[in-house]
Amino acid sequence: MIGDLDISGVFLPTLLVLMGITYGLFLVVHGLLNRVHFYRLVWHRALFNVGLYALLLGAVDSLSRYLMT
Repeated sequence: MIGDLDISGVFLPTLLVLMGITYGLFLVVHGLLNRVHFYRLVWHRALFNVGLYALLLGAVDSLSRYLMT
């Protein structure tokens, strides 16, 4: 996760790119959980969403580190 990505001459922090990918993945998972009415079982929806995003960000970061080696 250290370093910058060069996209057409624009340097972007790696974490920013990973957060964008994670947000897209989060929207897909969030929509799926809404469709199956999973949020009826959740006590605090906003807190659950923050935890889900953090979990997905860790998974995307680990996957990117695995793929880069």
